[in-house]
Amino acid sequence: MFESMSPDRMLALKKWGYLLFWATMVPLVPFAAMIGQDSGTQNYWAFFLYAVVFGIIPIADFVIGKDPSNPDEAVQVPAMSEERIYRVFTLLMAGIWLIVQGYAGYVFINNDYSIWGQLGWILSIGTVGGIIAINLGHELIHKDPKLENWAGGLMLASVTYAGFKVEHVRGHHVHVSTPEDASSSRYNQTLYHFLPRAFVRNFINAWKLEKQYLERKGHANISVHNELIWWYAISALFAVGYGVVWGWMGVVFFLGQSFVAALTLEVINYVEHYGLHRRENDKGRYERVTPAHSWNSNYLLTNVALFQLQRHSDHHAYAKRRYQVLRHYEESPQLPAGYASMYVLAWFPPLWKKIMNPRVEAYYQGEMDQLFRERGRVNNIIQPAR
Repeated sequence: MFESMSPDRMLALKKWGYLLFWATMVPLVPFAAMIGQDSGTQNYWAFFLYAVVFGIIPIADFVIGKDPSNPDEAVQVPAMSEERIYRVFTLLMAGIWLIVQGYAGYVFINNDYSIWGQLGWILSIGTVGGIIAINLGHELIHKDPKLENWAGGLMLASVTYAGFKVEHVRGHHVHVSTPEDASSSRYNQTLYHFLPRAFVRNFINAWKLEKQYLERKGHANISVHNELIWWYAISALFAVGYGVVWGWMGVVFFLGQSFVAALTLEVINYVEHYGLHRRENDKGRYERVTPAHSWNSNYLLTNVALFQLQRHSDHHAYAKRRYQVLRHYEESPQLPAGYASMYVLAWFPPLWKKIMNPRVEAYYQGEMDQLFRERGRVNNIIQPAR
């Protein structure tokens, strides 16, 4: 639909498209909460947001098509990087998320949901949290200004996933697409095998990395200098606050939506690096990270919805680059659809492998020995599903 549009015109449209998309999506939260109350169908409508994200958006992605814009590296990238409006959008959305989260807690308690409806509401709000809190948190923790960096930490704390702030920057970005990275899924590995290992290893690794960092600075691990203690303490305060206002069911809501948000993140992690690996040189060292080590997706709607997280190849090549100037690389490995579609596909391993394995094999055509040697090296860590 928009693929033939002038790239410069698309860049101008996208400037306000991020805000416009979420100005449309956020009102769906009270809509989903209010509709169905008079007819007694509120338990079904509790799943509405989940259905929109993983049902309607995947279809809309294909209808709308791909993003034709790529900012010029020499002129547009420096200028757009300095435009404050893009930073205002992310900080504004951070504040909106906290309001939405609190409102959703009120709905969870007062909307006369059955257990089925409560589950649907947690799934819906947790998914929104994964998209806003964790996705925006991810964007902000890569930035140096303290306001943005701390806002990113707060977003992650609001869904009890503060370890991501440390492990993602100091662990994942260093070891991406190697056996040392629990967030990089292996060729032929199923999502069900990937998820528990990612949750456990990333949590433990975050504390290890923070301990190493503090030791280099001459600080004790258990001290006021450990940022993970602070961020998890803020998560605990969130839980206590929900408990004080709404009792133990408020805590259930907070922890439930936190789990779904974190689950959404790890499923996307699975998608972003599936089967890709960094080659080893003669000295046993991995090649530097390039756009070849992440799957790229250039579907316009989900690019706007996720603040261009789908241009993941550029993000890993240039981690501090701001979302508005992330570039599409046609030579990078390309996903067949946007993240919303790939999220759904990942839950069905036979279908996932049928679609994705040939793409991995085609990308590494002529050097499949590297791919299978990679599998052999991690055999003691991960046994690929057959």
